[in-house]
Amino acid sequence: MNTTDIQKRIERFQAYGNTLPGAKVYFREDWETLYFDLDGKQFGMMSPEANEKALITLKHFPEKNEELRTMYPEIIIPGYYANKKHWNSIMLGKDELSDEEIEKMILISYELVLAKFAKKKQEEIKNSVIESDRK
Repeated sequence: MNTTDIQKRIERFQAYGNTLPGAKVYFREDWETLYFDLDGKQFGMMSPEANEKALITLKHFPEKNEELRTMYPEIIIPGYYANKKHWNSIMLGKDELSDEEIEKMILISYELVLAKFAKKKQEEIKNSVIESDRK
């Protein structure tokens, strides 16, 4: 995959992350990464530059992380700069995983982080999208 294709993936995943209720994806200067944020909690991070080392790091169920690493040993590695049990890093320059499959992983990561909030906060996050849709 060339750098143009990797750049398209980065832009696509950033845009997708921004569509999730209450989520923001932005460049975090202190970490020099694209940061996937849900009300101050991280649910992912991604390389801002398109190159052969570009990664997206996402949370998943620990048992699924092991399975994914076994299924895709050349693409999915233990979370880079993250808890290796709960996070995986996916190489964006490989096309064995489709954009849709990676978007499903982004959604799972988002949902795992959302589930950690109190029920009332979860409802606020979900309802904030309904209110913005009405405007």
